[in-house]
Amino acid sequence: MILVTGATGFLGSEVAKQLVVQGHRVRCTKRSTSSIPPLLKAFDSNIEWVEADLLDIFALENALEGTTQVYNCAAWVSLKQSDKDKMIYTNVTGTANLVNLCAQYNCRLVHVSSVAAIGQAKPGELITEKHHLDQATENDGYAISKLESEMEVWRGIAEGLDAVIVNPSMIIGPNAGTEGSGALFETVRKGLKFYTEGSMGFVDVEDVAKSMIALMNSDISSERFIVSAENRAYKPLVIEIANCFGVKPPASLAKPWMMGLAWRLSKVASVFTGKAPAIDKVTAQSASIARDFDNSKLKDAINIDFKPVSQSVKEICAALDTISGSN
Repeated sequence: MILVTGATGFLGSEVAKQLVVQGHRVRCTKRSTSSIPPLLKAFDSNIEWVEADLLDIFALENALEGTTQVYNCAAWVSLKQSDKDKMIYTNVTGTANLVNLCAQYNCRLVHVSSVAAIGQAKPGELITEKHHLDQATENDGYAISKLESEMEVWRGIAEGLDAVIVNPSMIIGPNAGTEGSGALFETVRKGLKFYTEGSMGFVDVEDVAKSMIALMNSDISSERFIVSAENRAYKPLVIEIANCFGVKPPASLAKPWMMGLAWRLSKVASVFTGKAPAIDKVTAQSASIARDFDNSKLKDAINIDFKPVSQSVKEICAALDTISGSN
């Protein structure tokens, strides 16, 4: 039996789908308030759903019964400053609980971290798995939570846990809808006016899931892998997305001071709306920074051929156009 945590999420649902298609017996965790994603409804008869929060160690222990492999895709993501401490506690404690149980029951673990937990390279260099986030200077709650969660996995490895860590870059795909990375596409579709000078790694969700499964079924252990298909500058990427939607591409550069003003105004607006800021300080600052990643370690390990980002863009635009047309 294979366990997938966070299976109602964007990545977790794709991992579960690929495992079921391959003929595996799969058990997936969900919260009592979560709904089964449309992607998995067609496979419902092949999936055993259990209610288990990673903070509920007794429910989690029951979920692990009879399993030999665990994919940990569960994580809380929030831009709200008020959620920072709670998010760090939830993600780190939940990972620690899972690590302890996997070690106890001799389950092999593939843990999903993020490139947010990887440090910055020198100008002109690619970021590799050897770079480490400086927690002393980091103020992004999500990045801190991912770094400290990784530390729990490394602690488990030191104690004998059989585990691998993956650090995906920006995960994209049609099933994101208008949430997460899908918000970038939806913003462009609605008429984005500005672009930024930064760059980022991007990877299709199908390839992240494929990489995780390949690593799980390998003899590799005690390693971390960046999962990223291509490094793309924001300007040509958003122009490509706009052309795909058939809308006017952004023509004006959003300079760093403008991004600084944007996150401050967004923070003020959130006070009145009660919603999370559309853009936070960390996002605003990173939008003008080049974060380009080296994926050679993963390619050497599992010989993966990544889906081109341009192909993913076409699939995402088609899906959002369909959603828009049905509304």
